Amino acid sequence: MADLFIIGGGINGCGIARDAAGRGLSVVLAEQGDLAQATSSASTKLFHGGLRYLEYFEFRLVREALEERETLLTAMPHISWPMRFVLPYHADMRFEGDTPTGRLLGMVMPWMKGRRPAWLIRLGLFLYDTLGGRKILPATRNLDLTRDPAGRALQERFKHGYEYSDCWVEDAKLVSLNARDAALRGAQIMTRTKVTAVERQADHWRITTEGGHLYRARALVNAGGPWVEDIIRNVARIDTTEGVRLVRGSHIVTRRLYDHDRCYFFQGSDGRIIFAIPYEQDFTLIGTTDKDHKASPSEARCSEEERDYLCAFASQYFARPVTAADVVWSYSGVRPLYNDGASSATAATRDYVLRLDQAGAPLLNVFGGKITTYRRLAESALAKLQPFFPQARPKWTARVALPGGDFPTDGVAALTAALKAAYPFLSDYWAARLIRAYGREAAVLLGQARTAGDLGQDFGATLTEAEVRWLMAHEFARRAEDVVWRRTKLGLRLSAEQIAALDEFMMRATSGVGHV
Repeated sequence: MADLFIIGGGINGCGIARDAAGRGLSVVLAEQGDLAQATSSASTKLFHGGLRYLEYFEFRLVREALEERETLLTAMPHISWPMRFVLPYHADMRFEGDTPTGRLLGMVMPWMKGRRPAWLIRLGLFLYDTLGGRKILPATRNLDLTRDPAGRALQERFKHGYEYSDCWVEDAKLVSLNARDAALRGAQIMTRTKVTAVERQADHWRITTEGGHLYRARALVNAGGPWVEDIIRNVARIDTTEGVRLVRGSHIVTRRLYDHDRCYFFQGSDGRIIFAIPYEQDFTLIGTTDKDHKASPSEARCSEEERDYLCAFASQYFARPVTAADVVWSYSGVRPLYNDGASSATAATRDYVLRLDQAGAPLLNVFGGKITTYRRLAESALAKLQPFFPQARPKWTARVALPGGDFPTDGVAALTAALKAAYPFLSDYWAARLIRAYGREAAVLLGQARTAGDLGQDFGATLTEAEVRWLMAHEFARRAEDVVWRRTKLGLRLSAEQIAALDEFMMRATSGVGHV
């Protein structure tokens, strides 16, 4: 009998599995598809405090997220790194009116009519700099966009702006590395394993998965993300008044729109914000939308309307308009926000809510959450479960490196140079990609190879058989889509024929692969 059975292989489920396994608890996790297959691979790829949440006076959420940025950055410098964000300012910019800040400003400064004075923007950025005890990341600074290179890509009307710090993260990779670390600490991670029924006993749960496999656990964690409410009602068959509000966030990826490595924070005429972010060296990521989603979470797609909205939004800022012809890929995910009755998808809380049901064996339901606060969510989940597991060791995950991440936060360049020196056949792009994906484990993956041919079959775009087999053995990949759209983003560079050949190879190889 396991201590914990976790339903859901997104960031919350895998984060809880890693934390619990590291405390000495026996853990089983079941994911109906691939790890990070839904929400956790469809984010804007940022560890950030949520600058716009200050408009809603969500100071605790923002402070916790800001504190976590540097905690997480220290633990995973290969898949997360600092980025600078440029916020262009213009006196005629409109902000969302139906926020606590908007309503307050409307009362004391009604002539502003939805605008925000420059001093208020700067005050918000000051709070953003100071709430989380920033130590590694540089502070906000003023920008003269008529002189700074970041201004060249923008329309001439933007003369002034601000530059602040947040962090990038490879979101799906974050999930697979948490799962890998959980497995290294003893957890059993099962992908493509759907839970079909759970039955509550007085002191344990009976869990049935597809195929009739039976498991028992002392406590059940429902980290089903967009499916969390469905699991409560239709799998556990428990009546509940709590649920999630499904909000679809869509992104587009375009050819590279500018020639520097900073991001842009754009405020729209409708009060919403989007980001434009350098992506995978040759592309720009633009997003996100916020729309209530009524269909199945698995049916989330970026519509033509959303694509055109993002293009038009970005075109309000960029000197050269962004068109549908620039878009090379799009993706969409559903955020399972706790249903707090907010009037709009944008206003719904991004905070997480944990509900412990003790009517028999314990059931912990996880609602909402942000990728930035996943580690804190996991700690809070284990605190809720602590009374049932007095033998569990104390919390431990803060600043503890994920696999491959045991090197300094400023050590990527040195690690990349060392990898190239040890493996001279690597191109600059190839070496940088491997370090950003595997950190110190890149050399373990390459092993004794002396030529590219030593790495086995070449699938294109620097993806080799050795890397694919590593991902199958260590990061739970089973199909080509797991590799090219989640563990990497090489789907942007591979042809449909190359991806099909990879899928055929992986299906043949699957039966002989075990996890490490």
